[in-house]
Amino acid sequence: MQLRALLLACGMMLLTACSQPADDTIRFGLASAPANLDPRYATDATSARINRLLYRRLVDFDENTRPRAALANWDLLAPTHYRFHLDPQRAHFHDGRALTAADVAATYQSILDPDRPSAHAGALQLIERIEVLDDDTLDFRLKRPDPLFPGYLVIGLLPADAIASNHPFHESPLGSGPFELRDWPEPGRLSLTRREDGQVIEFQGIGDPTVRVLKLLRGEVDIVQNDLPAELLGYLDDKAAVQVTFAEGSNFAYIGFNLENPQTSILRVRQAVAHAINRDAIIEYVLGGAARPAAALLPPDHWAGNPALPDYPYDPERARGLLAEAGFSAAHPLQLTYKTSTDAVRVRIATIIQQQLREVGIETSLQSYDWGTFYGDIKSGHFQMYSLAWVGIKTPDIFRYAFHSSSLPPEGANRGRLVSPRVDALIEAAEQGDSLPAQAAAYREVQQELLQQLPYIPLWYEDHVFAARSDIAGYRLAQDGNFDGLQQVHRRAP
Repeated sequence: MQLRALLLACGMMLLTACSQPADDTIRFGLASAPANLDPRYATDATSARINRLLYRRLVDFDENTRPRAALANWDLLAPTHYRFHLDPQRAHFHDGRALTAADVAATYQSILDPDRPSAHAGALQLIERIEVLDDDTLDFRLKRPDPLFPGYLVIGLLPADAIASNHPFHESPLGSGPFELRDWPEPGRLSLTRREDGQVIEFQGIGDPTVRVLKLLRGEVDIVQNDLPAELLGYLDDKAAVQVTFAEGSNFAYIGFNLENPQTSILRVRQAVAHAINRDAIIEYVLGGAARPAAALLPPDHWAGNPALPDYPYDPERARGLLAEAGFSAAHPLQLTYKTSTDAVRVRIATIIQQQLREVGIETSLQSYDWGTFYGDIKSGHFQMYSLAWVGIKTPDIFRYAFHSSSLPPEGANRGRLVSPRVDALIEAAEQGDSLPAQAAAYREVQQELLQQLPYIPLWYEDHVFAARSDIAGYRLAQDGNFDGLQQVHRRAP
């Protein structure tokens, strides 16, 4: 009843302010707007998904998360020598200039430039040099062998001369992808044009999920994906004007800790928080069953995943015992600050976790911020505890990027400031494996150690949900939640 009343009230407000668009633009409602359209520096999920549409990559991944040729195929000439051959039928950059091997070299050299630090440079540090042989061919020479190396070359490619002139790619993207920027009139709204047929896709940042759903029902947006509470999905499911599709996903939701903080640096505190959270209840009642419990960043069915890892059990008594061992009691309770975004689903989950922590004696101050402020705080280390999700993870180099001591921001995404010689050594040993099976076994050890040290509390892998107007066709949900389906999406003829 409360949901219907809220929808009715919001609908009346929208009714007075909006009318259904008359043009053929396909409109996509986003929970958060993109922050940076330079693929060398973008780290938020929305930017990464839109950048996949704007920029081509040397390498991509198949459905089994194995590297496959995208813009180039490759030969392994020696354990530390890869030769890449660009597709002779490759697309030009959006301004008409040809994409050459020199552009590939310039893109990766700029990522590795210490004067322009990129959070994506971590795994690429093994590149010793890049040699351009001709317009279609280049060599990568490595400092050490790494069978995973081709899978690291997934950054969108930029024109060399535009890099040299410091072109503002972050706000004026210039790639060779299937879409190009049409306009970006305001921070929460931008339009892309599909190069193949001129179809315009407009992205609209609509933070409130109820408003997003109402706009979908009214035809003011045509597509929404993810970030909708279970009750809104149930509400949409019986609407004839809307189609709803679910697919199993690999996006990893977690709680992160600041390991430089006096309270959250205590392992027993982190373990107490983990045992206090009833993941199964949140998955069932908040996410509508649309998630799988997680024990590690990589899903157990990933080729480098660890299916033997146990989930952290919900055990309030064990949580209370751990807090007592750490020196906390009713007279001296543990007090934590928990940060999240203002997204309604994330706030609701955080509020439930706050209550579950209170039940074991942890007093938690919940702070929610707009995405830019929240994400800025996380990157700069201004938090005790926060919740986020990793999206689109394909290769286990994520462990260096997120947990190695050399990856403290801005050099990487070790935002919790984990400094562990044991974790560093395991990651380095895994990277030096001489075959994929050897590396897979080593990365399973990495994940086991991380579960013991608990810089993250693994929560779940969220399913993906796609809701669209009934005349929208051709969109396919990806396991990592990317927007590649927009390359085929179209509006059915009336």
